[in-house]
Amino acid sequence: MQEGLRRLFDSYRRHPKLKSLTENSSYGVHSDAFGQFFAQWQFKYPFRDRVRYLNKYEHFKTYIQGLDMHFVHVKPKVDGNTKVFPILLIHGWPSTFKDFYDVIPILTTPRPGYDFVFEVIVPSLPGYVYSQATNKRGLAPTQIAVILRNLMKKIGHEKFFIQAGDLGHFIGSHMATLFPDQVLGFHTNTPINASKLANLIWLLGSIWPTLVAGDQADKMYPISEKLSYYLEESGYMHLQGTKPDTIGYVLQDSPVGLAAYMLDRYMAFSNSSFKNTEEGGLDNISTFDMLDNVMLYWITGSMTSAMRLYKETFASETELILARIPTPVPTWALRLKYELCYHPDWLLKLKYPSLLGTTSLNDGGHFAALEKPKELAADVFKAVKSFLEFYRKK
Repeated sequence: MQEGLRRLFDSYRRHPKLKSLTENSSYGVHSDAFGQFFAQWQFKYPFRDRVRYLNKYEHFKTYIQGLDMHFVHVKPKVDGNTKVFPILLIHGWPSTFKDFYDVIPILTTPRPGYDFVFEVIVPSLPGYVYSQATNKRGLAPTQIAVILRNLMKKIGHEKFFIQAGDLGHFIGSHMATLFPDQVLGFHTNTPINASKLANLIWLLGSIWPTLVAGDQADKMYPISEKLSYYLEESGYMHLQGTKPDTIGYVLQDSPVGLAAYMLDRYMAFSNSSFKNTEEGGLDNISTFDMLDNVMLYWITGSMTSAMRLYKETFASETELILARIPTPVPTWALRLKYELCYHPDWLLKLKYPSLLGTTSLNDGGHFAALEKPKELAADVFKAVKSFLEFYRKK
């Protein structure tokens, strides 16, 4: 595998390079920044060390509803006086189970002020890296929610907590909606209400922004600026939501192209202002962390099947139906400063009436587990403590 990559790298190096037209990243990943990234990949990425790092936790596969599902399973080493709660961590795209590697040891270690820790289960979504892709149409977040619930049941957990973000947010939200007696609490770092009503309120709020968002109105309005931003940064979503296989052929043929495509999302979603710099924010997340994910998708050849989830999501009417059904499961939201969308608490409560609280960070973006693992883990402890108090008072 390494020899194959070296040959592809050598081929890429021999090709003439097109220089970026600007000093920033407004055209995409800047040629100079990518050149530095590529050099680190080729000459400094410690492949064998990273393989050992990926294997620091136990990996498993099990058969669920016709698919071989991969998951990482970490049990804490604690005495009998410490409670242990199972928690399911759900990644999105272009993330993998690896995103949570710096979160896991915090969640499984006793923390001052808390009498519990977590038994952590991190699955790869169907079609992502080590989990088998389906050969049938229709595997959307709703169906994956059922698969992951059955995975937890097979592992031995009838009741559990969930932490999720990005596409994982929708899967976790559906699990809470469909299985409220099994999901003990839902923690999200992508706190949005995806219903049509929420979108309508957002549009009507342009008439009186402060009525919708109060002193945070600048995070939702003016609507023309927000729409312009969403249109500029959603090209990947339209492509993956309509013709994922077409772009899949391109990405699967070139590890360099795959890396550039994924890096563009890390750049755009960590902080929208990063496009105004040459580095594009690529120094905001560990180069090795990003390369780990690139390598996982490349080695497993799974980028095409992973991107298909967007098409299945957009084609599913069930997604819209579940988005408007309130869930009674206690919920907690973590807002990072540069998250893509902002919804005020009252708007979230239309979907999550048992929203017990929100935490706002003055830094970080869309990839919470990679960007702010300590803060994410600390907030999960805080949220679960609130969930337990909610049940005690019930």
